[in-house]
Amino acid sequence: MTGQGSQGRGGRGRSFEVRAIGRVESPLVERAQAPRQGDEGGPDAWVVFDASVERALRDLAVGQDVLLLTWLDRADREVLAVHPRGERDRPETGVFATRSPDRPNPIGLHRVTVLAMEGPRLRVSDLEAIDGTPVLDVKPVLPGSSER
Repeated sequence: MTGQGSQGRGGRGRSFEVRAIGRVESPLVERAQAPRQGDEGGPDAWVVFDASVERALRDLAVGQDVLLLTWLDRADREVLAVHPRGERDRPETGVFATRSPDRPNPIGLHRVTVLAMEGPRLRVSDLEAIDGTPVLDVKPVLPGSSER
């Protein structure tokens, strides 16, 4: 995955590369099947990591809450405004004020709990990402954090 912006200050205009470090294995195969948020019925799923990053998983633990960052590869990157939750009776809102998957850089943020660990695989709870979604990173939830 390569990021690209326009010329100027503040990081714009620089290209950069982000590589997927794994992928999601989920029973969700169509975008329409996915709940809006994981706590709205996201299923348990496997996150399968590349062997090259397996060492990075070593201090994670079953029962730990983590933030999983994904690349929502089926999102529409041209969308700048949406009706929240797809409800046409709600006013159109800029995507940066929503959790819409459709946005200029479709990075998914998922708070999940590690249910099992098997080598370079994590079984996690409440993941609304669909099967095959690229995984970018994993970060621990800090004590006192309520990020969802």
